[in-house]
Amino acid sequence: MEQIPDNDDDLFTGKDHTPLREDAFDLKPEEKIKKIEHLFGEIMQTLGLDMTDDSLKDSPRRVANMYVKEIFGGLLPENKPSISTFKNQYKYRQMLVEKDITVYSFCEHHFLPIIGKAHVAYISNGEVIGLSKINRIVDYYARRPQVQERLTMQIVDALKEALETKNVACIIDAKHLCVNCRGIKDTASSTITAELSGIFRTNPITRQEFLHYVGSHTIID
Repeated sequence: MEQIPDNDDDLFTGKDHTPLREDAFDLKPEEKIKKIEHLFGEIMQTLGLDMTDDSLKDSPRRVANMYVKEIFGGLLPENKPSISTFKNQYKYRQMLVEKDITVYSFCEHHFLPIIGKAHVAYISNGEVIGLSKINRIVDYYARRPQVQERLTMQIVDALKEALETKNVACIIDAKHLCVNCRGIKDTASSTITAELSGIFRTNPITRQEFLHYVGSHTIID
């Protein structure tokens, strides 16, 4: 079998691959909210909803606020978590695993939720990171229109940059409501993606140790 060179670390820079226009940040958040409020009101009108009804009349504003400040808050650069690292003064040389991190994201194809768990690991190259910062990185990149493959890679890329090490891994296991509640309407299936870098990719023992810790029986070559 032909051996593929292990140059995966040079192929993708996840932070650059959310498809944004050059003018994506020209409007301030409140300006975006005002514009989305109007446009979503037009959608509701087109659907035939009575916008004078007490239950509906404020929905465009609520949706606009939710889009800009909450579920797509990862599109605002000011929301990117500040990542502080610390010297690995205890000389801990084994992998650190943060498992079952909640993932709430939105599929960029149908704008329906992606809900699941992320499992993240790294091996220190002299620096360690506060545990909650790992969760914040996952949350930041999840809060934007996504595809699961890109999300997995962006998480790994961000941690590699922060920790100055290639030895980072991430697995996401998630349900996609675009599969569960429309189209095929398969409520049982879930999607697993993995991004393995450094020793997690090149060393089968390290890779299997990570899979053991997170409870995954998936075989990843």
